[in-house]
Amino acid sequence: MSTHLATIHWKRTTSDFTYESYSREHAWAFGGGSTLRASAAPEFRGDAALPNPEEALVASLSSCHMLTFLAICAKKGITVEEYDDDAQGHLEKNAEGRLAVTRVTLRPKVVFGAGAPDSAEAVAKLHESAHRGCFIAASVKTDVRVEPR
Repeated sequence: MSTHLATIHWKRTTSDFTYESYSREHAWAFGGGSTLRASAAPEFRGDAALPNPEEALVASLSSCHMLTFLAICAKKGITVEEYDDDAQGHLEKNAEGRLAVTRVTLRPKVVFGAGAPDSAEAVAKLHESAHRGCFIAASVKTDVRVEPR
């Protein structure tokens, strides 16, 4: 249906190349022209001030869920005024003993306008539909949980 592009660029900036010395900073360039500086997570000698691949995965899951939720609400005539999510991912050993982002918890908080759902159960059903429709969540083995606030 569609193709999505990302170009990753890294260049050595140190005179030597050892695990302790090389820079983890690199660039993510996207098909639309945006570029972001990125790094490894601080636990892997990266720069904590820059996004890392693990955070990007969590953000992608959260963003996809939100965009799917907004589309569902718009099609149902439910106005969404604000949407915030304090998503959290956990890097830990999986069943195979390998490091993986094994679980991500989305904690969306939604402020509705006109046509607002009349119960917490109705909001939960909207989130269930969004989760089923999120193609990023469908693309990963990570356990993605949604806990509306």
